[in-house]
Amino acid sequence: MLLFLSQEPEARPGPPPPVAAAAAAAGLGPAPGMSVCGEAVGAGSLPSELVVHIFSFLAGPDRLRASAACSHWRECLFYPALWPRLRLSLRVSPAERPRLEFLMRKCGWFVRELRVQFAADNYPSGGGGGGGGGAAVVAAGEGAAAAGDGEAPPPLCPRWLDLLRTYLELVLCVLSSVRNNRNLQKLSLFGDISILQQHGSISNTYLGKVDPDGKKIKQIQQLFEEILGNSRQLKWLSCGFMLQIVTPTSLSSLSNPIANTMEHLSLLDNHIPGNTTLITAVELERFVNLRSLALDFCDFTAEMARVLADSNHVPLHRLSLLVHSVSIMHKSLDSMPEDENWKALTRNSTNLRVYIMAFDVKSDDMLRILKPSIPLERIHFDSYITCVSGAVVDLISRQYDKFLTHFILMNDVIDMSGFPDLSDNRNEDPLVLLAWRCTRLSLLAVHGYTVWAHNLIAIARLRGSDLKVLEVTEESIDFDQGELADQDVDPVHNLIEQVSLGLGRPWHAVMDIELLSVFTEPTRHFYREMQSFSEGI
Repeated sequence: MLLFLSQEPEARPGPPPPVAAAAAAAGLGPAPGMSVCGEAVGAGSLPSELVVHIFSFLAGPDRLRASAACSHWRECLFYPALWPRLRLSLRVSPAERPRLEFLMRKCGWFVRELRVQFAADNYPSGGGGGGGGGAAVVAAGEGAAAAGDGEAPPPLCPRWLDLLRTYLELVLCVLSSVRNNRNLQKLSLFGDISILQQHGSISNTYLGKVDPDGKKIKQIQQLFEEILGNSRQLKWLSCGFMLQIVTPTSLSSLSNPIANTMEHLSLLDNHIPGNTTLITAVELERFVNLRSLALDFCDFTAEMARVLADSNHVPLHRLSLLVHSVSIMHKSLDSMPEDENWKALTRNSTNLRVYIMAFDVKSDDMLRILKPSIPLERIHFDSYITCVSGAVVDLISRQYDKFLTHFILMNDVIDMSGFPDLSDNRNEDPLVLLAWRCTRLSLLAVHGYTVWAHNLIAIARLRGSDLKVLEVTEESIDFDQGELADQDVDPVHNLIEQVSLGLGRPWHAVMDIELLSVFTEPTRHFYREMQSFSEGI
């Protein structure tokens, strides 16, 4: 219901309704004795400029509610100045399509910042039907969200094929609506539908079932290239875990003036075959104004590091790298930057900070990747097959003690013998040494590795209130036999009390892992953190 300001003598106390508050803030309250909704002056008689001005004081959801007042207000709802940013989280469901088509038809031609997430959180979990209808698309100037849950189905599940088909249609809807938008300054697309597939890729069998002649995939790729070719103000281009939307020739569609002024580029896709890369060092030479870059680690070569270290290139501030076992399997680490390349890059980019996420990467490979001169600020390990060794954690704490602020360690390996213990056969626990050496550490999250209670207390005491986030799952915490044998002290209560005292704030272990996206949705967490990491220049 929409409420308006009026001179009611016995108005109930309380905060004014959204539209009334906005009108008051704009200095547009009614004259004494006048009711905005009276017979003489109705909502539909307000000038469009005045309605738009009032709407500008409202949050996105309140604008949508206000637009239900009348057709005139509804027409004012999609005035371009009201929607400079559009951020959508879409369930992959046929129910989303009509709402998405309406929204993109209204906003797609003028929006300046478009951020779309194709959520893979309603995957069917069986061969049969299943629920999971799409939630309404909630659009707002600052954000939007949709949620659900489920698991990936077995190969060739009919519901899974329907999901993949719907995904392609939604992507086509978004891209076709902005193909001629020359105001677009920021385009961000994320689709974690791919990462849940085994072996990190969707097989040709799946695509052959839903797109037999490859027509939709080709159309998607063509639309993406048209968007790049028609852009006149694009500064930010981010595409992560989308299904074959970016090809090795996509960036050639960008004109030289646009490439020369691009400030952020993110290309993360582990579906490209063999040794193919999405961008080469020669192509990167055009992006002389690039301040933030996110790539697959195997695509970031020594030659690229030399291009970015050139004095003609502006200093690079943020570099996010995804190290995936699938990429290492099909590509090679032989072309990766050596320590002298990192030294040259940091000389030209003194404020450079690096964010690395490693998926199922062997410890031997990580020891090769982690060069001493990398200004590593954040690192996130996620394991389903392999585990991180104590030697890797020890190396990180020694080499990056002046830079490291975020350290995430996740392990979902099914091992009935218990979680791996990083402190085995060591005098000191590597996580404790990490907390001691890395004086800028502000976030530590651990799941699936044994964390001894006394070591957790030591970490809290070493970092104190500077450790803003300390998240350890309950099942990861273990106690010494001596602590369990002492009947006078409850070990769990003592742990909570001592860690809370060390941190200077209340603390407790993570009881429900499903509540933490860093544990349950690693790719989405990485992409979201990469975005904020890059925006924080």
